[in-house]
Amino acid sequence: MSCNSSEEISKEVPSSDEVERMEHITNSSLINNPITADDGIAIENAAKIEFEEEVFDFGDITEGDIVEHIFKFRNAGKNPLIINHAKGSCGCTVPEWPREPIIAGGEGQIKVKFNSKGKQGEQDKTITVSANTIPNKTTIRIVGGVEINPETEKKSKEEKESRSKNSSNES
Repeated sequence: MSCNSSEEISKEVPSSDEVERMEHITNSSLINNPITADDGIAIENAAKIEFEEEVFDFGDITEGDIVEHIFKFRNAGKNPLIINHAKGSCGCTVPEWPREPIIAGGEGQIKVKFNSKGKQGEQDKTITVSANTIPNKTTIRIVGGVEINPETEKKSKEEKESRSKNSSNES
């Protein structure tokens, strides 16, 4: 099958009014990428995500603590904002994002949970947000320091000593 203009499929971004009438969009295949190789919407009309802050510093915490932070944003574009996915740079950083479209001028939030279990030292975790924006990926970060938990350190030391004694008794 050849590609020619008569076979091309029209790609349109729904208006704010159309999105307001949509209910429970859950299929990511419904998200229109604002720019394709053939056509697209003008950059000034695209959905645009603007975060109040792009980096949150949680300061110093003790290993094992869980930190939660809410990144607030608004859709500063002229079309509805649809977040397809948000992913942390590792399994210790878990984002929760709105599944419903955010109308032009509307606000939303992404809740990020960082679990410091097994972490030590300075941490810099990235959350990549994929949406129908230009560019289609935006990053936010959560940073801070994780100090050694004395209880965890003591248990770890005891386990190492126990393994050491067991291996020397087996010899």
